[in-house]
Amino acid sequence: MKKKIPIGYEDFREIVENNFYYVDKTPILKELLDSRGKVNLFTRPRRFGKTLNLSMIQRFFEMEMDREGNLMDNSHLFDGLKISTCGEEYLSHQQQYTVISLTLKSAKQPNYGLAYAMLKQEIVSEYSRHSYLLDSDKLIEKEKKRYHGIMNLTDDPALYVNALEFLCDCLASHHGKKVIILIDEYDVPLENAWFAGFYEEMISFIRSLFESALKTNPSLEFAVITGCLRISRESIFTGLNNLKIYSILSPAHGSSFGFTEKEVKDMLDYYGLKDKYEDVCHWYDGYIFGKQEIYNPWSILNYVDDLLVDRHAFARPYWSNTSSNSIVRELVENAGTDTKGEIENLIAGGFIEKQVHEEVTYGDIHSSMDNLWNFLYFTGYLKQIGERKEGRKIYLSLSIPNEEIKSIYENTILAWFDKKIETTDLSPLFQAMETGDCDNIAALLTEQLLETISFYDYAENYYHGFLTGLLKSWGKYRVLSNRESGAGRPDILLKTPYIRRGRAMILELKVADSYQNMESCCESALRQIEDRDYEAALREEGYEDIAKYGICFYKKECLVMSL
Repeated sequence: MKKKIPIGYEDFREIVENNFYYVDKTPILKELLDSRGKVNLFTRPRRFGKTLNLSMIQRFFEMEMDREGNLMDNSHLFDGLKISTCGEEYLSHQQQYTVISLTLKSAKQPNYGLAYAMLKQEIVSEYSRHSYLLDSDKLIEKEKKRYHGIMNLTDDPALYVNALEFLCDCLASHHGKKVIILIDEYDVPLENAWFAGFYEEMISFIRSLFESALKTNPSLEFAVITGCLRISRESIFTGLNNLKIYSILSPAHGSSFGFTEKEVKDMLDYYGLKDKYEDVCHWYDGYIFGKQEIYNPWSILNYVDDLLVDRHAFARPYWSNTSSNSIVRELVENAGTDTKGEIENLIAGGFIEKQVHEEVTYGDIHSSMDNLWNFLYFTGYLKQIGERKEGRKIYLSLSIPNEEIKSIYENTILAWFDKKIETTDLSPLFQAMETGDCDNIAALLTEQLLETISFYDYAENYYHGFLTGLLKSWGKYRVLSNRESGAGRPDILLKTPYIRRGRAMILELKVADSYQNMESCCESALRQIEDRDYEAALREEGYEDIAKYGICFYKKECLVMSL
């Protein structure tokens, strides 16, 4: 029996004890001990293994106690893993510390009251996990009363702004050892608060929580924090001089999150799927962390899991379904002419160059398009393919990582285009088509093209989809695409649902290879309508009033001629 794929499992113990497939990331333990960073911040895109790594770190270092205060042995969880071969210098730290582990992802709520309540619940949950402290003879009654107050969700904000520091002190007093603090998804409350409109309230609470626990805390051994974005020190890590930041630009820990090429090949080989490597590369490769090439772990696990059920399963955008992709939507909706051109260039396989700003706050995202591009880079929607330094400034060449991310941009653009059509008054276009005003039709279509974002490199299917999308909002006509008629298939047919006193239109589309050839392409389209007798089927149905348009496109330009 092959090992099962751990879809949705984030507890290291559960993965090992249930014999799930595990990609060994235990070298991060050795690197943490070697670097001796007091507060270590890891920023990586969503679903790249941050939560599982923190769980593994906790199981290695923690003197885990059950509710009766008895030590739980976790040493067997690391048998055969890479850390087990690193020597006694590192293994001597195994299960020698107490750990505070906190996730902030539950704070994704519609208002500050609910978000704050969920953060309190998370803190209380960690207090409950260490509730044996209430029987400790090392804590005085005043401390136990305060501990009880926090566990009972006392309505006193002062108890919670430094709750982590207090718990840290209690654990250090009881065990006589310093404490490790692990905080997962630290920026989720901030991202959510920014988009929900209570950013200042949330950042004030998170700042106080972090400052008390991480700044000059004598009971702290070290801390590991994970998130998606590096929030500036001025906003969240005020005065925290002991912070070591490992972003996707940092040379250290490049392979600690996500899958390396070797790890992907080993997994595919284990499951007898070596022939799927090309598909995996095309869809899920392309990230660069430090100098290390990285694959999206969440998507690969899901794809392999599907292949084990159906070997002919298609690769799909699994990662795109794990978040709202709201930042891509904002990019598209707010794009000016230059940004639209940049998006089109990226989707066509090109790249853009942007100055890198690592310390971007959510409040800064909309202050400039460069900040928005930086946000997309650090959250996994763009990858670095080159860099250059100009004075003190660093510029990155950025491109779309893979087919999965490209599909997010394309789907977002299509949804935006459909939404835009719903709110656009297209009656002048429809009137021009009914009156045969070719110049006005061309001008109005050109105007709409300038507002769109192409991701088909201006191929005919792009213009076909563009024009069909516009015309489908015209309730007076049925829009038929590439239907059989006469000796061939016209690109688009429009016809009223009623025949008597009704009318129809035939639209044949062409794409010119130069601006100068647009007129000849229009003439070619009209000849095709006649030569292939596209109106035959309409005549047989009973339509007598039939308009015929030859429409030519060149990039964002349009020319229309009629018979």
